Amino acid sequence: IGHGGRKGSTIPLQLYGTRDSMRSTVEEGGWPDNVYGPSAIAYDDLHNMPKEMTIDQIDIVRQAFIDGARRADQAGFDVIEIHSAHGYLMFEFLSPLSNHRTDNYGGSFENRTRLLLEIVRGIREILPQNKPLFVRISSTDWVEGGWTGDDTVNLSKLLLDAGVDFIDCSSAGNDPRQKIPLSPGYQVQFAERVKKEVPGMLSGAVGLITTSELAGKVVEDGSADAVFLGREFLRNPSYVYSAAHEMGINIKWNNQYERGRQKTKYSFV
Repeated sequence: IGHGGRKGSTIPLQLYGTRDSMRSTVEEGGWPDNVYGPSAIAYDDLHNMPKEMTIDQIDIVRQAFIDGARRADQAGFDVIEIHSAHGYLMFEFLSPLSNHRTDNYGGSFENRTRLLLEIVRGIREILPQNKPLFVRISSTDWVEGGWTGDDTVNLSKLLLDAGVDFIDCSSAGNDPRQKIPLSPGYQVQFAERVKKEVPGMLSGAVGLITTSELAGKVVEDGSADAVFLGREFLRNPSYVYSAAHEMGINIKWNNQYERGRQKTKYSFV
């Protein structure tokens, strides 16, 4: 469950790179005059200038998150995840780079984390206790003066007390000045910190985890409780099947796909 915040009213993914601006017009279905964020600070010159949210608007968004979680529960979803990463609204409130408010929702760490914690507590009240609540977070801005790994650990402690079960540790996406040290598993360090420094909180690693060997190692060595893959599934929707084959593990294939199974000691074709 998420909100685009100051990244709202942008062109669809399939149009990226086809024009100079990321802004979507009213004629294209956009809402350029109704983009909001914690402060009137645009992500960059290619995005819309947001309006600073009023307290009444913050109240509306908080309730919208809670209502969305209730509908998801009623619809039968097994897990609820709050998207508080990558420069979208919830993370915009967390980071001092995008939140310059001077009221109870800006300034100090306590104030910048207030909205997310209020949303978590509200969702936990209406969500069955046996249904997990995840939070995805940008563990660092990768920009000096921004959100840090220490902030993520401190927030995770508060989220655990508020009823969150799992922290999905990504990073970046909130400031174009970011300097990301890309390498295989470069964000695993953040999931490992949460797991080790916040007893009782589960953590997930994500980011340039593209091989079954690395994915298995992250879980087996205790760096994280789970691994998330995104783009690898775009490249290979059957990744689970191919990873199992690489690792020599027998898994159940869908009946209609069984004849496509690669030959192993478990198969006869």
